[in-house]
Amino acid sequence: MPSPLIPTRLFGIIGHPLGHSLSPLLHNWGFGHFGLPGVYMAWPVAAGRVADFMTAVRLLGIEGVSVTIPHKAAVMEYVDEVTDRARAVGAVNTLFWRDGKLWGENTDVAGFVAPLREISGLPGTALVVGGGGAARAAVAGLGELGVPEIWVTNRTAEKARELARDFGVGCVAWEDRGERAGGLVVNATPLGMLGKNEGLSPMPAGSVGAGAVAYDLVYNPHETAFLRDAAAAGARVIPGLAMFFGQAVEQFRLWTGCELPRAEGMALLRKALYGEGVGA
Repeated sequence: MPSPLIPTRLFGIIGHPLGHSLSPLLHNWGFGHFGLPGVYMAWPVAAGRVADFMTAVRLLGIEGVSVTIPHKAAVMEYVDEVTDRARAVGAVNTLFWRDGKLWGENTDVAGFVAPLREISGLPGTALVVGGGGAARAAVAGLGELGVPEIWVTNRTAEKARELARDFGVGCVAWEDRGERAGGLVVNATPLGMLGKNEGLSPMPAGSVGAGAVAYDLVYNPHETAFLRDAAAAGARVIPGLAMFFGQAVEQFRLWTGCELPRAEGMALLRKALYGEGVGA
């Protein structure tokens, strides 16, 4: 007798423009690795069509969704519950079901803190450079880690002040940011990203040195100018791919209960992004 059909579980990512996302590659690999009957698709959804898409999530039984720009705030209106973490950040990047309710979570926070938990002797001070969603996730994550002194800075001063007010942290003027670079420094800006910003650094030359930790949320290219300069000065560095993988691990766990293997998953992403021969 033929084997009974196993229904395929449906997952995917929404954004606009969606561009080339690594999420389908990683999550579909994960389904195959664990032998799960799931498929993860890319759904370009224009800003004015979020309500229609959220209706489709419920009607079609879509089990999990990754949410990216520009929908991270908009989807919050259409879920049944929002986690405390997502509410604090003001953005949802993951939809999942629990006990018949559609939840919104922000796994960027979990992704951000994952590589920091592996560091012994984490600095007691942190400077987050940026004022957008990535910066908010970073500040929330630093709060969860219990970092006692957190500062934010941004080229647009009002965005930095707003972020500082929302989380109750310090704010430093853009031109003075180098003076706060002795502990952990997080780049949550597009500076250094492949394209027009490649080669640029968010920090003044020589401001991040030995004893500091430099963490770049940009993951393409693998070694940004910020990380290259920091490593040359003796700082410990964390490439942005660690955060991307970490947030995906948390999404996959919420959807399936399974933990994506770090070594194999990171190797898959490095090969897709940078080709062979790139170290961990």
